[in-house]
Amino acid sequence: MLNRGAIPCTQARPTQQVGSVLIESLVALVVFSMGVLALVGLQSAMVKNSSDNRYRAEAQLIAQTHIANMMTYGGTAASYISNIDPNKIKQQLPNGQLSFSAITNSMVTVSVSWQVPGGNVHQVNASSYLFDVVTQ
Repeated sequence: MLNRGAIPCTQARPTQQVGSVLIESLVALVVFSMGVLALVGLQSAMVKNSSDNRYRAEAQLIAQTHIANMMTYGGTAASYISNIDPNKIKQQLPNGQLSFSAITNSMVTVSVSWQVPGGNVHQVNASSYLFDVVTQ
């Protein structure tokens, strides 16, 4: 057998590829960080909307409760309105205010408004006719 001599096998290291893993990992870290920031922003928006909806539901319940109570009073709804403590609503809603429209033609409107600190003023209205029940 002929021995032709060993051909040295040397691997040439490509000099253009040095540090590419570091750059790829930094790009991946930036993409991951932006995704996490987007999720945090989405979660904070959901929490804000959830609290807004809770306040709106609470205000609607307050207004409907006052309408129902005035219906039980019938013709003496004005005495019911005069006995209401307007500061009690501030315990239920932030900066809450309660107002009643003038009772004309048996129509009454209850307005409940609130404002979270640094937010807009929100208002819920509930209206109903109040009739006296006449028994014979």
